[in-house]
Amino acid sequence: MNYITPCLYAFGASLAFAIVFNIPRNKLLLAALGGMLGQLVYVLFQLVISNEVILYLLATIAISLYAEVLARLTKSPTTIYLAVALIPLVPGGGIYYTMLYFINGEIDLGISTGIHTLLISGALAVGIIMVSSTVNLVRKVMLKSKKRIGKKFKYGKNT
Repeated sequence: MNYITPCLYAFGASLAFAIVFNIPRNKLLLAALGGMLGQLVYVLFQLVISNEVILYLLATIAISLYAEVLARLTKSPTTIYLAVALIPLVPGGGIYYTMLYFINGEIDLGISTGIHTLLISGALAVGIIMVSSTVNLVRKVMLKSKKRIGKKFKYGKNT
């Protein structure tokens, strides 16, 4: 199985959407690399995991972590990197085939494809929420402990 080609396609698609989304020029390649990273995680974990929904979840977690780290490093919003990197993972084909099956009267295929597409979309949402919530929780804990340490030194208490 070729691992490089899907990653390059994901990079190209992410780069094109970054241009469409009017991402600043100095952040275009970084945003597109996120899409490539997500596809790389997806392809590599295919060797170990056969459940497609879990593969999407892992790829989304990797993309979300990447977006959070880059947002802090470049002092820009997380959504610049996250929205662009998620484009290759969006289950557009599943949505298309769900509607096609329903239009053609193949209700059973439409329902099964629709449920699978909803599960993939849910995995994308859960991966983003997990990383975002964890990052926000860690930031709050760090700020709280920083304030506590500052108060101790401010008032001369070393206990």
